[in-house]
Amino acid sequence: MGDMHGRPGLFHSSRNALRYRLCPFLLWWPFVTRRTLKADLIAGFTCAVVALPQGVAFAVIAGMPPQYGLYASMVPAMVAALFGSSWLLVSGPTTAASLVLFSSLSLYAVPGTPEYVQLALAVTFMVGLIQLSMGLVRFGSLVNFISHSVIVGFTAGAAILIIASQAKHFFGLSYQNSGEFGTIVKNFLLHIKDIQFSTVTVGLVTVVTGMVCRKIKPSIPYLLISMLAGSLTALLIATVSGMGNSGIAMVGALPATVPPLSLPEITLENIRRLIPTALALALFALTEALSIARSLADKTGRDLDGNQEFIGQGLSNIVGSFFSGYVATGSFNRSGMNYEAGAKTPLAAVFSGVLLVPAVLLLAPLTGYLPNAVLAGILFLVAWRLIDPGHIAKIIRTSLTETVILGTTFLATLFLELQFAILLGILVSLAIYLNRTSHPHVRTRVPDARQEARSFVTDPILPECPQLKIVRIDGSLYFGAVNHVRATLREMMAQRPEQKHLLIIGSGINFIDMAGAELLSRLAHERKAAGGALYFYDMKEDICSHFKFLDYLLDIGIDNVFVSKKEAITSIFNRLDRSICSTCSARIFLECQDKTGSS
Repeated sequence: MGDMHGRPGLFHSSRNALRYRLCPFLLWWPFVTRRTLKADLIAGFTCAVVALPQGVAFAVIAGMPPQYGLYASMVPAMVAALFGSSWLLVSGPTTAASLVLFSSLSLYAVPGTPEYVQLALAVTFMVGLIQLSMGLVRFGSLVNFISHSVIVGFTAGAAILIIASQAKHFFGLSYQNSGEFGTIVKNFLLHIKDIQFSTVTVGLVTVVTGMVCRKIKPSIPYLLISMLAGSLTALLIATVSGMGNSGIAMVGALPATVPPLSLPEITLENIRRLIPTALALALFALTEALSIARSLADKTGRDLDGNQEFIGQGLSNIVGSFFSGYVATGSFNRSGMNYEAGAKTPLAAVFSGVLLVPAVLLLAPLTGYLPNAVLAGILFLVAWRLIDPGHIAKIIRTSLTETVILGTTFLATLFLELQFAILLGILVSLAIYLNRTSHPHVRTRVPDARQEARSFVTDPILPECPQLKIVRIDGSLYFGAVNHVRATLREMMAQRPEQKHLLIIGSGINFIDMAGAELLSRLAHERKAAGGALYFYDMKEDICSHFKFLDYLLDIGIDNVFVSKKEAITSIFNRLDRSICSTCSARIFLECQDKTGSS
């Protein structure tokens, strides 16, 4: 029947496969016991406590009313847990998704207004639809094309943007925030003389408390503790200075209600305006969710179905948009907390969403005593954790191309609209990848007489056969690579025109498309016209499965395709010009020795 690390054996039947695809929670439900329920309830409560300050903070980043961050942590978390494939992933609002939402929607509406909220719900529905569609057509592997350096660069840039955008609240300044990094910095510098030291004190207490708590014991809800410390500091300052005279701005009380029903406005105008944002958010959110889910799956040894995770994330956003939730994805903080708290099944994430409802009803009025500087301090803590100096330094040290991707995405995040920054990072990654695959290595190979087996090696010091050129192609022969391979081979043959025969070692070729097959056919005709032939050795059987490569093989000559090295060299040697062999001093093949009787 399987175990907690796999799927029940019944999954292998097509009927049950469809059943588990539609209702994936049936896979783990048999493993729910009294012991796992207790562990999941504790983990769910812990995540709900963490979600309270985070939800409010993320909503502020997104330009949404604070309560919407809590709404986005309820229903989406439950739906993603029930219909995804990860046992430990917890979905909800995140820093990056919130920042992209604010950067995009603030162009069309004033943040916090009903019109802005409607746009957020519409784009959330569109994001969910894109994610669900990608899961249904089994595009789960597409996110693998998003370089990890894109994520590192974007999150680092997003962290800087968060700190810059929250600086006015941290320092008690009053000016209009825009989505442009340069304008934010300029406004801050123009108003720096108006800093309120009482507000700065509250913010500093919040940040220092959070840093100390996390250093002493990372598992405790340090954000909640830092929120309480900052709020109490503000209360103390207000008491000392006289009630109402501290000048510390407050967030205001949240409505103590369950998530209200909502109807996203999906109009042609909204689709036209929001489709770039929806596409960028969908790809980025899926990458974020799958990265976290894979990390947790590796820790626990469980399988992960990327396509099912797409479906779960898509449904969570579609359903969430009807319950006042904006874009949700896998939350690193809450998922990590879920794992550390001992969660056993996806019920922990379900409990997290359910327990948030009474928490909001009981604690929402208390946010009237929550200073803006405290929220800014919490966001500083969140943003600082997004920057990974060690990882960034490692990328810079080890790879120039990945450094270019990271730097491009980072700068684009600061100075372009965020949805285009993500897409630009993806395009740069793909461009570098395509450039790399379109330039496969074509290496000259020679038998190494220093070895008894005379293995083929690449060593420019060793002599080549004057009549036979041996090369190995490391990379796929597809339409993007044929020009480079053709030019490289022609250059090699031009340098040694007496090498009329060409042997291609195919162990490094993983795929050949029609363009690649035509290139090999032309090479065969060129070698034949020069008085030689084209040969293949160690070609993989299935590299041409997508095309009728047999026709090209017949054109080239099946007798010129060899399985073993000995067979290839013996057959080719018998076709070489003996008059040249008699005067050759290289004698790199064993066959040369057998014919001459000397070594």
